[in-house]
Amino acid sequence: MHSTLPVQQEHPDRPVPPPCRAGAGAGAEGARRRLGALDGLRLSAALMVVAYHYLAFGSGAWPRPPHTLFPTGHLPASYGWLGVQLFFLISGFVICLSGWQRGLAEFAVSRVTRLYPAYWFAVLAVTLVLWRWPQVNARPGLREAAVNLTMLQDPLGVEPVDGVYWTLWVEMRFYLLFALVVRQGLTYRRTVGFCLVWAFAATAARAGGNELLNGVLMPGDCWYFIAGIAFYLMYRFGPNQVLWLIIGGCFLITQHDLLAAQARAEGYMGHKVPHWPTTLLLMLFFLAMAAVALGWTQRLEWRWLSTAGALTYPLYLLHERIGWVIIKHADGRLPRYVLLPALVAGMLMAAWLVHRWVERPLARRVGGSLRNAVTAIRSG
Repeated sequence: MHSTLPVQQEHPDRPVPPPCRAGAGAGAEGARRRLGALDGLRLSAALMVVAYHYLAFGSGAWPRPPHTLFPTGHLPASYGWLGVQLFFLISGFVICLSGWQRGLAEFAVSRVTRLYPAYWFAVLAVTLVLWRWPQVNARPGLREAAVNLTMLQDPLGVEPVDGVYWTLWVEMRFYLLFALVVRQGLTYRRTVGFCLVWAFAATAARAGGNELLNGVLMPGDCWYFIAGIAFYLMYRFGPNQVLWLIIGGCFLITQHDLLAAQARAEGYMGHKVPHWPTTLLLMLFFLAMAAVALGWTQRLEWRWLSTAGALTYPLYLLHERIGWVIIKHADGRLPRYVLLPALVAGMLMAAWLVHRWVERPLARRVGGSLRNAVTAIRSG
């Protein structure tokens, strides 16, 4: 899609880093192309979250706690909540990739068209399903559903239509913070500086216990985004000691913070699980991102991976409460070993339909309108 907005060129104040490896991000076109490995990781993260909500989470959709119904499957699914942390890691990489050589206006348009079209549809779909079948979750109020369409329900203290939407407010805050450096023009030096300043400020905010600063700087989640940004810089410019130190520091902090995150997840599940797989999975996430950053996954460019990446966001938005409604009504009519794979397959099909017939056409229209508005403002 061609933009009417000017492209922000790379600023010359960047110190000379190690040169790009051929085929691993060299040039603007190569740096912004889709990466099949990232699309595969996105789908893996989404399926982890789906498994957690269907096989481990105490939703009330099943007649008994899931760990009693699925004595084997519930244990690996109990770690599916970590898919959110993988999403955040990938997001740091992808947002830095998509923001490079873009101006602030084009960056903002790209984020709005990425987040909102599928989200608007999902909010309306989940609301309609819960109004028709409120057996698992209460019907959302129409006023609350209307606020949900803005994606600002969390800071406004409004109940989300679907529980998974809390992560979108985290993503939005990351976009707003990253926009500060996009406005100046992304360079190696500025982006590394952004990572270091954010890390220091988030640590200071946590130590000071300032609620407002904690809300802005996200000291519990910022480390995934910072590590993802550093992985992108490694992908674009090559590895060096500074980037490895940033990534290593983020890993050390996140593996400690996941103790509290696992305790929260166990509260939702109603049972405890060993902690060591949490650390192991986090390590695997960082190793997978390192493999992408170092160019080891270049051959993973199968066409279906691009489709898999496109399905991820609609699947994430739709699967939870609609899936619980289906489980509530289908359990007992279908064997559970048939119901679960059929439900996941149906959700994947629904995600493809939303992507093909809602997200893509609506994103084009919204993006075109926003670009025209920006052009009018500049010319006025």
